[in-house]
Amino acid sequence: MANVIVIGAQWGDEGKGKITDLLSRSADVVVRYQGGVNAGHTIVVQGQTFKLHLIPSGILYPKTECIIGCGTVIDPQVLIKELDQLEKLNISTANLLISQTAHVTMPYHRMIDKASEEVRGNHKIGTTGRGIGPTYADKSERTGIRMLDLMDADGLREQLEWTINYKNTILEKLYNLPPLDPQVVIEEYLGYAERLRPFVVDTSLQIYDAVLRRRNILFEGAQGTLLDLDHGTYPYVTSSNPVAGGACVGSGLGPTMIDRVIGVSKAYTTRVGEGPFPTELHGEIGDLLGDRGAEFGTTTGRKRRCGWFDAVIGRYAVRINGMDCIAITKLDVLDELEEINVCVAYEIDGERCEHFPTSARMFARCRPIYKTLPGWQMSTSHCRTLEELPPQALDYLRFLAELMDVPIAIVSLGASRDQTIIVEDPIHGPKRALLHPNGTPV
Repeated sequence: MANVIVIGAQWGDEGKGKITDLLSRSADVVVRYQGGVNAGHTIVVQGQTFKLHLIPSGILYPKTECIIGCGTVIDPQVLIKELDQLEKLNISTANLLISQTAHVTMPYHRMIDKASEEVRGNHKIGTTGRGIGPTYADKSERTGIRMLDLMDADGLREQLEWTINYKNTILEKLYNLPPLDPQVVIEEYLGYAERLRPFVVDTSLQIYDAVLRRRNILFEGAQGTLLDLDHGTYPYVTSSNPVAGGACVGSGLGPTMIDRVIGVSKAYTTRVGEGPFPTELHGEIGDLLGDRGAEFGTTTGRKRRCGWFDAVIGRYAVRINGMDCIAITKLDVLDELEEINVCVAYEIDGERCEHFPTSARMFARCRPIYKTLPGWQMSTSHCRTLEELPPQALDYLRFLAELMDVPIAIVSLGASRDQTIIVEDPIHGPKRALLHPNGTPV
């Protein structure tokens, strides 16, 4: 039995969807613990592509129980679309459960999100405009709507009549937007409630029961470590906690019941939206990484900024999350390169820095210090064991493991499930990985 957290070790988009999907085959329960429709997982199974935003990727396994935890924010309209899409593909959603205390994204959240981003001008954060930040803000302000409120028709009417009138003042006076009709919104969301009612339960109790029954539980978040509200590149962050600690809060499970934390990182680095990015590449190599890696956001379709692997943020992610091991994705994207750079440290105002600076202004002044490694210039997409990798590719992986002082458990070489080297199964395997920072497989 193992309870495992999967986290992104960069700015999100690391390929967590595929890794979570792979690990879900060994899991009895998959829990999504934070974020909303501002994130997406793309999974390719037997040539068929699935794009999920709220429903855990474990839904593709018929016997796996999937839980949307209390730390998430749920847009019912999007969730119902996902349910409909899966059912059209004959994928059962009978094992889906939704936390009754998860907060609900409302129309005014989306409107305020887009309008507030617009008025920021040159100070834009890069939000997706899906209403996530305002939903979490209402949660903190204690004016939010929870899934259990959605299930209570009389209570919802009473709460929304006041809330929408209050939000209309903001929409009209601050953003010069038309007001919402409370009755129209109430009826719309009561309709959503009827469709979702069978799924809404006390998921914290369900998760605890699964622990007592010694079932394998996989916790998945959205975004990545550097987008964490407290530990990321603030203010260019999301509105929740994607880090491993957020899994306990966002699921309602105590930290002593977590067994392992596996990070996911690309073999290079990408970032979508605004904010500093020390290793960002402009020009031919950056374009090559973007093209070969199909670097477009699942949720927004925005082009991702691409750069060399950054071991400084890698070490930071290991520390903040307490990572036991890491999965490296998209190694195959580097196949054509003659040389590959890895950022081993920063230079800030003429001084060497090997640790992630918490100040965004200081981070913006970081200049990468690179170590150049030889490329392998041959395809790796067919490799299924470490021994099949070109020697230079294996050396590259060992170098990353050494820099971050964390063993590598999984290497992904393409979008499909089978394009993967499983060095160790983090759920069923022993608490060690076979590609160690000291450089030798054991």
